[in-house]
Amino acid sequence: MDIRGHVALITGGASGLGEACARSLVSEGGKVLLADVNQAKGEALAKELGSAARFAKCNVTDSAEMQAAVDATASAFGALHFVICCAGLGPPKRVLGRDGPMPLESFAHIIQVNLIGTFNTIRLASAAMARNAPNAEGERGVVVTTSSVAAYEGQIGQAAYTASKAGIAGMTLPIAREFALHGIRVMSIAPGIFDTPLLASLPEDAKQSLGKQVPFPPRLGRPDEFASLVRQILVSPMLNGSVIRLDGAIRMAPK
Repeated sequence: MDIRGHVALITGGASGLGEACARSLVSEGGKVLLADVNQAKGEALAKELGSAARFAKCNVTDSAEMQAAVDATASAFGALHFVICCAGLGPPKRVLGRDGPMPLESFAHIIQVNLIGTFNTIRLASAAMARNAPNAEGERGVVVTTSSVAAYEGQIGQAAYTASKAGIAGMTLPIAREFALHGIRVMSIAPGIFDTPLLASLPEDAKQSLGKQVPFPPRLGRPDEFASLVRQILVSPMLNGSVIRLDGAIRMAPK
């Protein structure tokens, strides 16, 4: 689908990968609603992007808030064509740590935000997209989710994060097959090590060390590179039902 004149709902849109996607789509003539829990950052970015952007405070795990964000998108811009799921978290925690077994609520919280939050976004946004008139290719919308290379090579301390991201990767094909009936494509991106707020607490030398683990280019990924792949997915009708690794050929070591 063309980006110009079309509308995207971006979860986690106030920073990191979501922010990069918002900037990219607006620069291409698209319109965006930024859905995020960080109201200050979200409102500031929407103001910076101008009339092509709106912000809605939204916890992706909350059905009412997510529905309100979907409704706000259609209300502001008249339709919803793309949903880009970037909201997520991933604090490391061992299953058997120094203080004993991982609290079940710690595991459940990551699953709730990353996996269930993504599913919640898809199910509600797709209902709005299914009402669109199809374009010449028969498309009504595109869903792009964010998995991770951890889905395939989770490191020690990433059991919960890996489970959530593997779930996102695993549901891509069955949802794509179902949504084919509605002309909605579904794709997922599995980033490697990217310079996002998830790494913000690391010192610069630690970031550089992580980047050197990437075969080529030997550096951290940039959010704009993630946004570039999102753009390609949106405009390429044959991209459907797959997970694309965006990782510079890295294969994560156990720790």
